Amino acid sequence: MLLCTSGRLVPAAIAHLSVKPLHMPALSYYTNFHNTALVILQRKGFRVWTEQDGNAICAERDGWDFMAEDPVRLLGLISIFEFHQPGAYKEYWWKIDDPWLYESVAAGPPDYVPVWSRGPKA
Repeated sequence: MLLCTSGRLVPAAIAHLSVKPLHMPALSYYTNFHNTALVILQRKGFRVWTEQDGNAICAERDGWDFMAEDPVRLLGLISIFEFHQPGAYKEYWWKIDDPWLYESVAAGPPDYVPVWSRGPKA
């Protein structure tokens, strides 16, 4: 745990974020997740490689190919693919416009009991 500028304790895994959350999430993005994402992609049957300049990571399965800046983002793109399960390529096969939610995302978390605060199960 580290003390952030608001005086709250936050886990080291999120201390690097430029905007500190007001609560401690069960999981947040950090570069130490890259290997886990690569293992998941491999177990899902994707072939993974980096672009020659090293600025992007790519994956392919059954002719469907994807590119992102890091393995976690790549896994996110592939989860969209797996959600849609397109049978054939068409432009914007990934897009969902209705409902349009981006501007209406809540400004703060709902009331809930975080899993990390519940303690271990006996």
